[in-house]
Amino acid sequence: MTFWKIAAMNAAVAISATAAFAETEITLWHAMGGQLGETVNQIAEDFNASQDDYQITPVFKGSYEETLTAGIAAFRAGEQPNIMQVFDAGAATVIGAKGATIPVQDLLTDNGVDFDINDYISGVRYFYADSDGKMIGMPFNSSSPIMYFNVDALEKAGVSAPKTWEEFQTVTAPALKDAGYIALSQSHLPWIFTENFHSRHNLPFATNNNGYDGAEDTKILVNNDAIKAHFTALTEWKENGLFEWYGTGWGDNQQPFEDGDVAIWLGSSGSFGGLMSKDLGFEFSATVLPYWEGVTSEPKQTFIGGASLFAMSGHDAEENEAAAEFFKYLTSPEVQYFWHQETGYVPITEAAYELAKEDGHYDRFPAAEVGIQQLSLPGGDNTKGYRMGFYVQIRDVMNREYGRILSGETSVEDAFSNIENEANDLLARFAKTQG
Repeated sequence: MTFWKIAAMNAAVAISATAAFAETEITLWHAMGGQLGETVNQIAEDFNASQDDYQITPVFKGSYEETLTAGIAAFRAGEQPNIMQVFDAGAATVIGAKGATIPVQDLLTDNGVDFDINDYISGVRYFYADSDGKMIGMPFNSSSPIMYFNVDALEKAGVSAPKTWEEFQTVTAPALKDAGYIALSQSHLPWIFTENFHSRHNLPFATNNNGYDGAEDTKILVNNDAIKAHFTALTEWKENGLFEWYGTGWGDNQQPFEDGDVAIWLGSSGSFGGLMSKDLGFEFSATVLPYWEGVTSEPKQTFIGGASLFAMSGHDAEENEAAAEFFKYLTSPEVQYFWHQETGYVPITEAAYELAKEDGHYDRFPAAEVGIQQLSLPGGDNTKGYRMGFYVQIRDVMNREYGRILSGETSVEDAFSNIENEANDLLARFAKTQG
């Protein structure tokens, strides 16, 4: 057992809680399967062992979509859990359901837990907040898209990881092709090459403050020259053997990197732990996402992906207090560092990040810091995220049209016109549910 795991188990010793005659029991519904689920279970067990007043039971409910669907059905039936994990694309649905959640900032302060949103790393603070900056959902498994690269491949080609897309297409990619590699793949076109493309270049993604100011009349702004030029470049790179798209499946695009066929892979900072656990046969490292110098000379931070934890309404004061105490425990530096080490997801607070640095974690594993560094880059007007309803369906439209672009079935211009029209129809439908 590591020192930090022991520390995590004891992190709540100093937590003050009102004494109860019996343990208050609460539930957490989540979508973390496999090793991630085991780590969630461990955190819950450690919380339960750290004090005698509260007991939390984590329940795996399937995929992100299945967990959200189950939570909505449970709320309508009055059987909602105390805490529910909701992924980034589903946040607007839960936040927009009036009375469904207790803003986590209110939950904490109402139960005597100190809260300062500035304690959280900058790229995490506002994705799950309202337009006034109040945190509604607690960021949990938070990650950023980053650029992984095969160190051996780049050395063989005599190039370094590209800082800009111009450098990639004129220097890095041709050299990697000559060295026998496909230069690039990526695992999530909507998240990496759409949502975070806009953030990295500080471009508006939707009207109404990227949707944060309300659902009414919100329009998506994806049909713009910068991103269409990027996808045009992707098609050219694919034709020239510099980029490959293996389908919409995450693993379909990661596996060729692990096999040594692809030299650069754009994936999640949360993938670091999984890569470290494998015998890849080559050294890998990571750095921040490239940007188009022709679009901006001041690239900005990305925002988080993954999911957050929402405190569901409809429970008594004792259970809400228990939920608040669990959130306090979960966000303690020791527990966040434990989560970061075990999973590769970023530690969400500045204190946890400092603890990781002090312990030498990034001296041992430099690539583990890249996601946090990218989330901590300077922000801009369009870097905190987006808030659009029916966004799961909008992502489906994007994936469909991007697949058609990259398989040669449609033009970039027609695909983005379709995305714009169908997305705005979905946004208008969502707005009608918010009356």
